Amino acid sequence: MAWVLLVIAGLFEIGWAIGLKYTHGFSRLWPTVGTVTAMIISITLLGWAMRSLPVGTAYAVWTGIGAVGTVLLGIVLFGEAMTMARLTCVALIVTGILGLKLTS
Repeated sequence: MAWVLLVIAGLFEIGWAIGLKYTHGFSRLWPTVGTVTAMIISITLLGWAMRSLPVGTAYAVWTGIGAVGTVLLGIVLFGEAMTMARLTCVALIVTGILGLKLTS
């Protein structure tokens, strides 16, 4: 169950990272409310997952999910560069996440 909570926390991390772009420096009310809500949910779920997962593993997986998802959505939503170097780095992060899961 801790891994499920951790993955959901990572998905909410993606949500708040992308949401930051839409807040325009926290000057737009509803994007700010959504972003802050996603932050709270993400941190809460991360804390619950850490009850039974090692802190280093949980934090690395949480940030890895957030990083990978944010890069991919940045490409899709904001037209950010999709270079082979960026995709290779994303693949390395995914490999690290899977490695941590398999060894925990």
